[in-house]
Amino acid sequence: MKPVKTFAEYMNDENRVTAEERERIQFEIELIGKVIEARNARGLSQRDLAELSGVKQPAIARLESMQATPKIDTLLKILNPLGYTLSIVPIKSE
Repeated sequence: MKPVKTFAEYMNDENRVTAEERERIQFEIELIGKVIEARNARGLSQRDLAELSGVKQPAIARLESMQATPKIDTLLKILNPLGYTLSIVPIKSE
């Protein structure tokens, strides 16, 4: 395999990342970005969110740095005090 210099090069190399993996990674990036955005918009620190959600601050830090993928129940606990939930929506056909 030829060496890559950027994350974008890595992500777009079909020999390294499958379409399914790329979709999952993009979903996680968007999801975590929204969690961080919502927490910041409410002026909450990770510690504040931990107290409100019952999820320990180190777990929130791991989630926000994408070092861990949360279970759905943990994610729901974190989203609730931020005023969000998860939902399933149909894929838009083009």
